[in-house]
Amino acid sequence: MIQNNIRNVAIIAHVDHGKTTLVDEMLKQSGTFRSNEQVDERVMDSNDLERERGITILAKNTSIMYNDVKINIIDTPGHADFGGEVERIMRMVEGVLLLVDAFEGPMPQTRFVLKKALESGVKPVVVINKIDRPDARCDEVIDQVLDLFIDLEADEHQLEFPVIYTSAKQGIAKYELNDEHQDMKPLFEMILREVPAPEGTSEDGLQLVISSIDYDKYVGRMGIGKITRGKIKKNQEVVLCTAAGEFKNFRVSKLYNFQGLSKEEIDEAAFGEIVALSGNDDINIGETICSTDKIEPLPFIKIDEPTIAMNFIVNDSPFAGREGTFVTSRHLKDRLEKELLSNVALRVEETDSADSFKVSGRGELHLSILIETMRREGYELSVSRPEVIMKHIDGVVHEPMEHVTIEVPEEYMGIVIETLGQRKGEMVNMITNSNGSVKLEFKIPARGLIGYRSEFLTDTRGNGILNHIFDGYAPYKGDIKSRLRGSLIAFESGTAVTYGLYNAQERGTLFISPGTEVYEGMIVGENARAGDMAVNVCKRKQLTNVRASGSDDSMKLTPPAIMTLEQSLEFIAEDELVEVTPKSIRIRKKLLDKNARAKAFRN
Repeated sequence: MIQNNIRNVAIIAHVDHGKTTLVDEMLKQSGTFRSNEQVDERVMDSNDLERERGITILAKNTSIMYNDVKINIIDTPGHADFGGEVERIMRMVEGVLLLVDAFEGPMPQTRFVLKKALESGVKPVVVINKIDRPDARCDEVIDQVLDLFIDLEADEHQLEFPVIYTSAKQGIAKYELNDEHQDMKPLFEMILREVPAPEGTSEDGLQLVISSIDYDKYVGRMGIGKITRGKIKKNQEVVLCTAAGEFKNFRVSKLYNFQGLSKEEIDEAAFGEIVALSGNDDINIGETICSTDKIEPLPFIKIDEPTIAMNFIVNDSPFAGREGTFVTSRHLKDRLEKELLSNVALRVEETDSADSFKVSGRGELHLSILIETMRREGYELSVSRPEVIMKHIDGVVHEPMEHVTIEVPEEYMGIVIETLGQRKGEMVNMITNSNGSVKLEFKIPARGLIGYRSEFLTDTRGNGILNHIFDGYAPYKGDIKSRLRGSLIAFESGTAVTYGLYNAQERGTLFISPGTEVYEGMIVGENARAGDMAVNVCKRKQLTNVRASGSDDSMKLTPPAIMTLEQSLEFIAEDELVEVTPKSIRIRKKLLDKNARAKAFRN
C-alpha cells in the first residue's frame, strides 16, 4: 500500500549553502503564510543562537501542501559538529534534497551528509543553488557532484540522480538554466515526481521510531517520528521499547502532526506520517513505539562517536556565585543529563571529583554551543581545554583525523601550508581557481586544529575560508607544539586601573579594560613571549607633591582584545580554565595561588 498524498524529504547540505533560505521560500510560495503575515528571514532558525550565528543547530520539521500532497520537510544542520542531528532524521524520510552551491561545489560536509543519505538508501535529488551568483559554474559543479557519488560508491540507481537549479534568495527553481520559470513550482513538482511516497500497511501492528524530542510546558515531553507501519490513535495503549531492552506500556495522551510551522492536534494517523506524541516522559531518541499486540522494535540508530572532550567543572573562583543562578554540582549534573535526552552525539561521564564531569562531543563548536546555551539559562561553570579522544586499535594508539578544505588568495598559500605542516597536516590536493584563489585540502590530526582558527584568520588577514570534517582514525602522529606564547596573570585581586594596564600592555596583548574586577590567578592578557608573567594591573600611580613637565599627559591604552567563548577555549593551555557565567567570560589558571603554581611546575 502506498501513501500517494505524502512525501517525506530532508534538506541536506554543507554549511551556508542555503538550506534554511530555501525552506523559507517553499513555505512562502506554497501558501503556508497569510498574504498579510509578517515573516522573518530564516524562519526555521527559531533558536536565538541560530539567528545570531546564521547557522542551523537543530533539525526541524515543517510541512507544506502542494496539489493536495502533503510534503513533510526537515531542515538539517550543515556543520559537521551537529552531524548527529543529520544521522537520526534519515529514518524519517524517503528522499533528500542535496543542496550544492553553484560556485563552491561539494564541500567537506556535503560528502558527510550525502554518505549518510546513501547508506540509508533514500532517494537523492541534487539542487544546484545560488545560480544567481556571478561566478556560478553549474556544469563543473554537477561533474564534481557525480564524482562525489562515484567516490562514495553509490549504486547505479543512486547515480541517476535528477538535477534542478535554484536561487533560494530570489525564490526561483528551473529544470534547465535557460528556463523562464520565476517561482518554485519546478522544485515542488520534482519532489512529487522523484521522492518515493511512503510504503507500508495500515492494517498491521503499529511501529514508530522516535527520531527527535520536543518539549511543551503544557504537554511535557514529546517524541517525534515517522510511523513506519500501522496506525496510531489518541488515547491508544502502546508499548515503548527502550534502548535498555525494556518494554513500558503507556497511553498516548496527545497526538499531533505538522502543519506549516505549527503542530496541529489530531485523533489518528497512519503509516508514512510524521507525528509528535506525548504520554510518557521517558521517551528517548532511537526508541520504538509499538502496538501491544505486535511488539517488534527496530534496530537502534547508530551515531558516530564523539572526537573531542572537555571537563565541565563547578566554578570555584573568588567571583563564584555572583552572577549565576545555578552554581552547584547538582545543578550541573541535572542540566547535562537533560541535554543527553535530545543531544544524541553528546556523552557525559563522571570523574574522580564530584565537582567535575567529562563531556564529549563532535567538535569545539558542538560543545561551545552547549556552554553558551547553559550560560544564557543562568548556569555558572568552568571548562577545561578541549582534548581529542584517542582510540586503541590492534594495540596501537590512533587519533581522530580531520579533512580540511581551505580557500585562500594565492599570496597567503605559503603561510597556510607551512603552519599546517607544523601541526602535522599533510596536503592531499591543491586546485587553482579562476578567480585567483587557491583551494587546499589537508589531512590533519584533530588536535592540530585546536587553536588554529584564530591563527588562520591572522595569517590570511581574514581573507581565508576554512572547513573541516571528521575523516576517521589514524596512528598517533607525534607531539604538536601548542601555544607558543604565555599568559599575563593578575598579580593580586582588585580593580584594573589605567596606570597598571599601561605598564602591563608593554608585555603583550591585554584582554581587559580599566574598571574590570580581577582576582589573583586570573589571566588578563597574552604574553608577547613564551612563559607566563605576573602583572599588577591594579597598581596605582604614587602621589607626590613634585610635578614634572609632561607627567600629566594622558596615558594611551591600546584597545583590549575581547575574547569570545570560542576564542577563549582555543586560547587556554592545559593548566588553564575558562570561567563562564551569564554575564562574563574570564580566563584563569587552574591553580590561582602563585606559590601553588610554582610548586606544581617544579613537580
